[in-house]
Amino acid sequence: MTRARTVAVSAARWVALTAVSVAGWVALDAAGLTAPSLFAALVVAVIFALTGLGPARVPRLGSMAAQGALAVTIGLMIDPDTLRSLGDNAIPAVLVGVATLVVSAGAGALLALNREVTAATGMLSLIAGGATGLVAAARELGGDERVVAVVQYLRVALVVVTMPLVITFAFHADTHAAAASDTAGPTYPWWVALGFVVAAVVVGIVVGRLLRLPAPATLGPLLVSGACALSGRPGDLDVPAEVLPVAFLIIGWQAGLAFTLQSLRSIGRLFPYAVALVVGVDVVCALFGWLLAELTGTSMLTGYLATTPGGLAAVLAVSASTGSDVTFVACVQLIRLVLMLIAAPVIATLLTGRASRRQESVGV
Repeated sequence: MTRARTVAVSAARWVALTAVSVAGWVALDAAGLTAPSLFAALVVAVIFALTGLGPARVPRLGSMAAQGALAVTIGLMIDPDTLRSLGDNAIPAVLVGVATLVVSAGAGALLALNREVTAATGMLSLIAGGATGLVAAARELGGDERVVAVVQYLRVALVVVTMPLVITFAFHADTHAAAASDTAGPTYPWWVALGFVVAAVVVGIVVGRLLRLPAPATLGPLLVSGACALSGRPGDLDVPAEVLPVAFLIIGWQAGLAFTLQSLRSIGRLFPYAVALVVGVDVVCALFGWLLAELTGTSMLTGYLATTPGGLAAVLAVSASTGSDVTFVACVQLIRLVLMLIAAPVIATLLTGRASRRQESVGV
């Protein structure tokens, strides 16, 4: 296939994916579903990926731009009063993060009961945080990157799929009212607001990489825009209304296109078992959300979003669209993410070393 034909085929796939996703977005929005563009993009991308009709992946630049734009939107919502109240509730937030680590590591141990899965692979597959980083480092940490990739992206996809359904039908959140209030009466013209978003994303990613932050495309812009919000600058600025839905689309595509028939075949009979464990972790974390809401006095919706095990960008997106306490959700989610990313390499290294010692003793 010539280069020109390859480019044409790729462009046609992107056009088809975009057209069907937008159509699904419109239909789900009319049905009143929370975060309709995110949900539609994920479902459509999974179908396109499994049928071989979709692009291979979202370009890295597009993925980073979407995560950064979302992070800037969230950062501008940070409220000093909420940060002070979180300080009073720091212990429950950390305890919930530790409990999530224990539960996900325990689920990984159950996955490792299968003969085809090592202890390190099981743990890396079910750790609830930093999917992309864990997949990239799986081989170095002694895990099977094929299993880790499928199960980690399965976790993210299930979180993204279930959140809008739970929030729409269990919490009956009014996302349209929240969106309307957020975009009312902007002080700056749209092009100034868009320029600020672009600048904050670029500076944030650079800062995130310099500081070696986990998920720099999300955490870097979040820190930069959050610092601006806390300092009172740039004042009463609203992110253009079109930015967030487009970011949702790209984030949904990113998770959905990770699934292919080849990746699913690579773990074979292990797949149903992995699905059951991921669902189990999700349910337990929802109970943690109820407990966190009881301990801190926040709403059940905020507690649920704060303890959802994964998909940081998607969680923050839904949080922003539902009018929940986005600062609280972001802080608790960041505590979870940092705990997972610190603990995962340490635990995997210990498990790999233990397995090596066992093999040596058997050999002796």
